[in-house]
Amino acid sequence: MTEPATLATSDLVDLLAAVCDIESVSGDEAALADAVEALLADQPHLEVTRDGDAVVARTLLGRDRRVVLAGHLDTVPLTDPPNLPTRLEGTGDDRVLWGRGTVDMKAGIAVMLALAVELGRPGSEPAVDLTYVFYDHEEVEATKSGLGRLVRNRPELLTGDFAVLGEPTSADIEGGCQGTIRVDVRTRGVAAHSARSWRGENAIHAAAPILARLTAYEPAEVEVDGLRYREGVNAVGIRGGIAGNVVPDECTVTVNYRFAPSRDLAEAEAHLRDLFDGYEVTVTDASPAARPGLDDPLAAEFVAAVLELTGGEPKPKFGWTDVARFAELGIPAVNFAPGDPSLAHADDERVPVRELGVCRDALRTWLRGA
Repeated sequence: MTEPATLATSDLVDLLAAVCDIESVSGDEAALADAVEALLADQPHLEVTRDGDAVVARTLLGRDRRVVLAGHLDTVPLTDPPNLPTRLEGTGDDRVLWGRGTVDMKAGIAVMLALAVELGRPGSEPAVDLTYVFYDHEEVEATKSGLGRLVRNRPELLTGDFAVLGEPTSADIEGGCQGTIRVDVRTRGVAAHSARSWRGENAIHAAAPILARLTAYEPAEVEVDGLRYREGVNAVGIRGGIAGNVVPDECTVTVNYRFAPSRDLAEAEAHLRDLFDGYEVTVTDASPAARPGLDDPLAAEFVAAVLELTGGEPKPKFGWTDVARFAELGIPAVNFAPGDPSLAHADDERVPVRELGVCRDALRTWLRGA
């Protein structure tokens, strides 16, 4: 029988390597959730709750404000040959840890785990109450999300005044997130033998104006709360036809719209229906955007404390993240963690060791003085 994996927080790089080396492709998070639960349950200052393969740990210090630190345990599938176990290259602050999950988003998980232990030691207590949320099934369809399950079934575990999501940001603060909506735009035709094509109407040919509209579309740049988001509308799939000798009677173009948090889902859908006026449009997936919320007092304190250590300025989050779920709960949230987001899901996923320390130190300083 295989012994359960264990985690130790004495060295942040070793901790990250251990977290990554426990494979946790979506749907197979149990072993990592077990290890996380065991580590947190051993901390007397934390109240730990397990929900499926999600683990929630909370302090009960009686503070007047509560901060949520959240991150997902799962990864996309490994490469072939697999990009695990991790490997460490370089020396000193120039070291880089390579392997699946090092960026998305186990670097953030490692920072959270290290803080969960450290901030319970005498003399290191935080100035706020803390909730640590480690959840499953983020890298798959939204209906399976472990965080979504907690929102539906145990919302009391997620209450807070501000949230930090450990999605990779290269140790920058990224506010809010884009919304995303996918639609199927369908054309209809009349099937016929391709040798007698004049008897039919080709539905794939009829999709040409849809593609022309997409080619001519000029995506907007929208400023929201001082951050500039770049939108995009793109065909991401096309299907039609049943055989090589049949004129197709149906064609479907799948379109993905990434929209700024100036729009809600209804407005995003209306925009696409207007763009494809005259065609049959069916929504197949949708997740709302989240405003940056950087004008919230706790968010402003967070930004000031982090930028004092890291420099730079807040940026918009391009892409959808679970900050949107917190926004729906009325909790302002930002993305902040080690790792270059452009390397998320890449075969050569890797994270600079220096960013691990930067994010841990910034969060520690803010949480102890917030």
